[in-house]
Parts: sequence; structure tokens; C-alpha cells
Amino acid sequence: MSLTAAAAALMIGSAIPQAVAQGPEDTAVPAAQEASPQAGQTPLTTPETVGVETPADDVETADQSLQGSEIIVTRRPGAPPGDPLEAINETSFEVVQSVDKAVVEPVAKAYNKGIPHPVREGLRNVFSNLQEPVVFAAYMLQLKPGKALETAGRFLINSTLGLAGIIDVAKGKPFNLPYRPNGVANVLGYYGVGPGPYMYLPIIGPTTVRDLIGDSIDRLASPAMLGKPFTKPEVAIPMITLAQLGERAAFDDEINRIRDTDNPYATYRELYLRQREAEIEALHGRITPDVVPVYGRMMPTAGSEPQDTPELIQTPEVPEPAAPAAIAAPEEPTIRYVSEPVVQPLPEGAGAR
Repeated sequence: MSLTAAAAALMIGSAIPQAVAQGPEDTAVPAAQEASPQAGQTPLTTPETVGVETPADDVETADQSLQGSEIIVTRRPGAPPGDPLEAINETSFEVVQSVDKAVVEPVAKAYNKGIPHPVREGLRNVFSNLQEPVVFAAYMLQLKPGKALETAGRFLINSTLGLAGIIDVAKGKPFNLPYRPNGVANVLGYYGVGPGPYMYLPIIGPTTVRDLIGDSIDRLASPAMLGKPFTKPEVAIPMITLAQLGERAAFDDEINRIRDTDNPYATYRELYLRQREAEIEALHGRITPDVVPVYGRMMPTAGSEPQDTPELIQTPEVPEPAAPAAIAAPEEPTIRYVSEPVVQPLPEGAGAR
């Protein structure tokens, strides 16, 4: 084989991840071939994929046309869909977690231990109440006047009967008006704007391009809608800091559960993206989600605690195909996973000149 043919074979093998079945003669079957076959050659068919859910950051294919032999499954490494900046995001996540463990977590634990629960809950109620004008505007932009009026009613009731929002009077009887978080990011999602790439940013935490834009508008609009003294930096900055500290303290157990998973970064990402998708679907009335609040996204509703982290990756139950009555079920192949693509040899005679 010439050097040109060898280089071509190497390029094909590295560009197209494939699965090969090793038989007695150690032949290879390509996983996919998009180019038209040369004259005199038999076209190669696309093999079936393994019926097992694989991690999002690895795409695996295998040829199951040969039964009873060893199947080598190759992987195509790369960032999963929706997280093209995974390497950067994961580094940012690890740095933030290191700072959190060293500084923020001890302060949050001291906050939980030193501040009585009713006081912490009252502060969370106040911060939630201050978000109601933004929630009202978001519902109006979504053409949901009923929800907007309920939000305005909550704000009025809690700001007066609830002592400036310290007590969430509106959520109980006879009003039955629970807190419903909403904002510009949800408005964009409601009208079909996609989330864009996922990002994990210092201070901000998990977000997407859409959520980063929407939440930034919320943060700027909220003080302006509330008016003085909330527009003053000496008032706004301490309030935001205290709100973030209270949120971190409320989610301490949830954060520790995420850290105990096999891949904390992926767990955090999937929880966040799942929650955001559920919120948008709920606005359309398609689902009534049992949303798990994620630290860094929203403040929990007063009186509620973060729920247990759900199992993120579940292996689907794939029913085994029934074998034909007259044919015995084929022997299951042995699957062996490798981390590098298998080099596809050129068809016989392809390198001849």
C-alpha cells in the first residue's frame, strides 16, 4: 500500500467512529459510509446502534450484523449537544466549587446555625416579594392577564398584611396565591427562543445564553420598578449578597447530594436544563411539572425545602425483539468498548495504482 493510501485510511478511521466485528480472519465492517461505492464494490450498509442509553458526551455505535462474535464499540469524544463549551464550563465549575467549599459553605453553615429558621424564611419571603413586579410584567408580556393580576394581588397582600413581605400571607387561605417565579428569560422561551449554549459562570452559576440575557434584564429592571431606595448601590448590593447567602444556605443539603454523584458537573447541568425546560412547558400548559429548584437559578418558595436529587440517567427498558418461531434466537455478541477509533482498512486493491 502506498503512503497516500495509508494516509487516506488513517484519515477515514479517525474521522468516522465505527464498530467492527472481529471474526476468524479479523475483518472490519465500517459503521457508516457516506461516499458512493466504487465500481465493482458492494455498498456498505449503516449498522444498527446498541439499544442502551449512553452518556451524553460520548456517541457510541456498533455493528450487530454478526452474532456470536466480539463487537468492538468505538467512541467519538466531544461536548454533548447544548454544552459546546463543556471543557471551559467544567473548569469554571471546579474553581467555583473550590471557592465555595473554602469560603461560602462555612459562611452559609454559620448563617443556618446562627439565624433562626423563621428569620431566614422571612428574609426569603421579602426577597421573593421584591421580585413580584418583574413577575407581573413577564406574565403581561406572555399575554396572561389572569396570572398577572394574581401576582399583583400577591404583592399587594404581602406588602401590607405580610409586613413588607416578611410573612407570605397570600399563599394560604383564603387567598391561595402561591409564588410563581417568572421573568424575561421565560418570556423569551415562551415565544420560541431557544436556550442557546449552556454556561457555568462565576457568581452567576448555571445559565444559558437566553437565561443570561433575560436574568440580566430582570436584575436591572427590578430596582427600577421598585424605585428608591432600591436603586442605590449601597442598598442593592447588600440585599443581593444577603439573598445569595440565604439561597446558598437553603440549598446546602442539595449541593452536597450533587457533589456525591459520580459526575457533579453533569448532574448540575442536567438538573438545570431539565428545570428550565419544564418551566417553559408549564407556561404553555403542556405539563404541570414538579420542578426541583436548583441553586443558582431561583429562590425556593417560602416554607419549602429543596427536594431530593432525582436519578438523572436511567437505562430505558428496551423490550427484546421476539425471535421468529422457526428460527432460534441468535447468540448474544460480546461487546468490548475501546476509547480510540478503529482504523478502517481500504477495500482490497484500492491502494493499487
